Amino acid sequence: MAGNDWINSYLEAILDVGPPLDDAKSSLLLRERGRFSPTRYFVEEVITGFDETDLHRSWVRASSIRNSQERNTRLENMCWRIWNLARKKKQLEAEEAQRTAKRRVEREKARREATADMSDLSEGEKEVSPHGGGTRGKIPRVSSVDAMENWARKQKEKKLYIVLISLHGLIRGENMELGRDSDTGGQVKYVVELARALGAMPGVYRVDLLTRQVSASDVDWSYGEPTEMLNPINSEDDIQETGESSGAYIIRIPFGPKDKYIPKELLWPYIPEFVDGALTHIIQMSKVLGEQIGGGEPVWPTAIHGHYADAGNSAALLSGALNVPMLFTGHSLGRDKLEQLLKQGRQSRDEINDTYKIMRRIEAEEISLDASEVVITSTRQEIEEQWRLYDGFDVVLERKLRARLKRKVSCYGRSMPRMVVIPPGMEFHHIVPHDADMDGEAEENEDNLATLDPPIWSEIMRFFTNPRKPMILALARPDPKKNILTLVKAFGECKLLRELANLTLIMGNRDAIDEMSSTNASVLLSILKMIDKYDLYGHVAYPKHHKQSEVPDIYRLAAKTKGVFINAAFIEPFGLTLIEAAAHGLPMVATKNGGPVDIHRVLDNGLLVDPHDQQSIADALLKLVAEKQLWGRCRQKGLKNIHLFSWPEHCKTYLSRVASCKPRKPQWQKNDNRFDKSEPDSPSDSLRDIQDLSLNLKMSLDGEKMEGSGTFSSALNYVRNAYDGKSRLENAQNAGSLEKADHNFSKSVTLRRRKFLVVIAVDCDMTSDYLDIIKVIVEAARPEKDAGSIGLTLSTASSITDILSLLESGGLSPMDFDAFICNSGSELYYPSSISEDSPSALPILSDSDYSSHIDYRWGGEGLRKTLVRWAASVNDKEGVKGGQVVVEDKLGSTNHCYAFKIQNPALAPPVKEVQKLMRIQALRCHVIYCQNGTRMHFIPVLASRSQALRYLYVRWSVDLSKMVVLIGESGDTDYEGLLGGVHKTVILKGVCSGAHKLYANRNYPLEHVLLSDSPNLVESEGCNSSNIRASLEKLGVL
Repeated sequence: MAGNDWINSYLEAILDVGPPLDDAKSSLLLRERGRFSPTRYFVEEVITGFDETDLHRSWVRASSIRNSQERNTRLENMCWRIWNLARKKKQLEAEEAQRTAKRRVEREKARREATADMSDLSEGEKEVSPHGGGTRGKIPRVSSVDAMENWARKQKEKKLYIVLISLHGLIRGENMELGRDSDTGGQVKYVVELARALGAMPGVYRVDLLTRQVSASDVDWSYGEPTEMLNPINSEDDIQETGESSGAYIIRIPFGPKDKYIPKELLWPYIPEFVDGALTHIIQMSKVLGEQIGGGEPVWPTAIHGHYADAGNSAALLSGALNVPMLFTGHSLGRDKLEQLLKQGRQSRDEINDTYKIMRRIEAEEISLDASEVVITSTRQEIEEQWRLYDGFDVVLERKLRARLKRKVSCYGRSMPRMVVIPPGMEFHHIVPHDADMDGEAEENEDNLATLDPPIWSEIMRFFTNPRKPMILALARPDPKKNILTLVKAFGECKLLRELANLTLIMGNRDAIDEMSSTNASVLLSILKMIDKYDLYGHVAYPKHHKQSEVPDIYRLAAKTKGVFINAAFIEPFGLTLIEAAAHGLPMVATKNGGPVDIHRVLDNGLLVDPHDQQSIADALLKLVAEKQLWGRCRQKGLKNIHLFSWPEHCKTYLSRVASCKPRKPQWQKNDNRFDKSEPDSPSDSLRDIQDLSLNLKMSLDGEKMEGSGTFSSALNYVRNAYDGKSRLENAQNAGSLEKADHNFSKSVTLRRRKFLVVIAVDCDMTSDYLDIIKVIVEAARPEKDAGSIGLTLSTASSITDILSLLESGGLSPMDFDAFICNSGSELYYPSSISEDSPSALPILSDSDYSSHIDYRWGGEGLRKTLVRWAASVNDKEGVKGGQVVVEDKLGSTNHCYAFKIQNPALAPPVKEVQKLMRIQALRCHVIYCQNGTRMHFIPVLASRSQALRYLYVRWSVDLSKMVVLIGESGDTDYEGLLGGVHKTVILKGVCSGAHKLYANRNYPLEHVLLSDSPNLVESEGCNSSNIRASLEKLGVL
């Protein structure tokens, strides 16, 4: 395009536009009203909607080219780039608006249905605050030291064991490398200090902070240490009794690549491996604590607390495996981040998902909502603006459910986690404001200004021409969302502010800009260019390095100069640095978006600003720096109220929330410790030889005696005839009579002594192929010489009656197996010997303890009625003439599994939509498509086939690393749970390959959670005995 020199001035006008568009002067840049204005269009639609860093950098490079023709060509291309970005942004906004509207309609419909079920709502329910009651804006306070001591005396007799989990980043107790990377930030500091503070609280015996063990060459050796004790800061004042294993510890669990430090987005495939390792640690520690303080009985965790999505997912699995309460803190939430990224318009939803694995993160947060009893947030904004975006939480419905619980009336199977606001705490005992600072009037002794000063002071003051001017301090990573560019621009364009104050930017640690991430490097370069543009040399400090231990000294320096702390982030989830600054006597200027609003309401020690308004930022800073009386009042208010954010106060509120959870722990109806001391009687014995009344070794249905010869066939017929859709077997385990076991059942539990346990988890419908697969695996896995050392377990979506019938038709005996995991993991059975003189004996027995173990938040009849309505709506919407899509399978349903037949899989809704519907209605369950999409199961939220294997470990000490799971190329929608973990896996190529279609409509691609390479995973070509045996030999089983 010839003669396009106008582009240079055109872009310059866009990038250098100063006053707001509604200012009178802005009319100089615009055409008359009613006509198209390119400048206004790009300023409003592009510059304010995108991260302009890249655009500005491209413009600077292009405009600096000497060759006018090349320069104009590049500038023209940049114009087209801007136009394309704007068009793309509009498209993404339209798509997101449609999704938002659909979500709103779905939520309103679900809320109406839930309200209709709970039609006996009263006006009293409207009086309950959606955030836990109490006066809005008030934070519970410790009224006096005596009150805390009284509370401490009441708690002293308790001996709590609390487990915290934080997986990503580099975590250690001392010299934390905060800012080293995006994963090692404020969350790391928070969880370490929380663990340390809880460990020093009365009534808390031990706190374990579980994280990842990293032994990579590019990180410090300390991150590879398996255990690190966190020394209490004020140990000399510790009033609680200590024991051999008491206190707070960092426990590093090895999982993922052993010699590589990887970002959190790549940790998802290794979550099951962490869960198995953490489970081993917790079981071992519970036994140790049992010997010390439990009178020989294991001391299980009082609660497991997950931090961030990855740890929340892990905590949910551990909570289910151990049947203990779970707490969750999101820190930052995936749906909120997704919305922010979509608003930028730089990436599509698919591109964002590929980069951040955002949909897997969101699903983990939804799972955390399903499993958590309490969700701890830092601010109300997090509840009202962020958690409301999730299917599993609704403020209105949560209020109604909590009111019903308070009135002790039925919630019809619905449940919602309790959202509570507990601001993070801080240690203040080591902070002693100087007397000269307390009154805000005393002058510094100039002769002693640099005497005995911390080294970081000189590192900062060397940047300044006049280091005695008040310091404006910002402490944040060079991240676009921290809005440091706007702060520097506000400082640079306000001449009076530059004359009165200096600006200090503590932006993490760096060696070379080229080694930083592209985003952080881009922001830092833009800051340096802005400093040069406004000639701020001598006015702005930006040191390259600082230690975490030097941060308090930096606050002290700013306070000495009567400075101001600023956090101008676009959105700040909480703002812990604001509390730290206030504790050192610094007034604050903070963003009005997010947590700082709550902090300001309590401390009242500064001003709130619009982070997008540059002039507002400059005016607030100037006001505090120039008006010394205002500065002094803000300082005094901050120091007066800061104790409300102390760690003891935080932990007191925290422990009260833990105490409000219904106590849960692994509970067996009979102590099994005697089995540990028993001797093996025969290597072929299995779990069927258990003498344990809790397993109902001999059952009679409703007290009746079976007719027949007592053979396996007659027993099976009796079971089949008695099966009425609600599992008479389960009714028998709850209400049937128990007969005392004779001496033939006094043998020990030899399942524990199996060298290996082969789990057949191939997902096929009940066809002859399935029976053939079972026969081949049995033949391959149990050669004659190893028959006693290798056990067999069948894990399937089928019911126990279907399995028994299948085995009978193929000439197999239930006695060939050690256990049966049925109905997608909602039931667990063991084979039972049939005594010739006891015709009432059945070939299997049900583990009633497992049924109790998975009962958490099971919706029961309320869930079933909702599912029947859902099936009817699907049939009305998708049904074809003369047929139905989804039909309730009453005969296939049990107390903990509601089954539905899919008669037309092509029209059936995807599993993610069904799971979403259940969550919106506050019905917590696990939705599974199974048997090649011909059936759908709804089971308890913490039940699954993989969780059943962990139960065998917790209950019977079956080593997870000695389990070998055989699966097909694909399977049911719970297939991914069987792939990860410390167990060994054999994938049978060519088996169940048609089930891939079940994953087409998942929330996230299966590739995001699959292991690319693992020594515990091998593939077997086809399902034949020789290949399977070769795979088992490769894994060291045979």
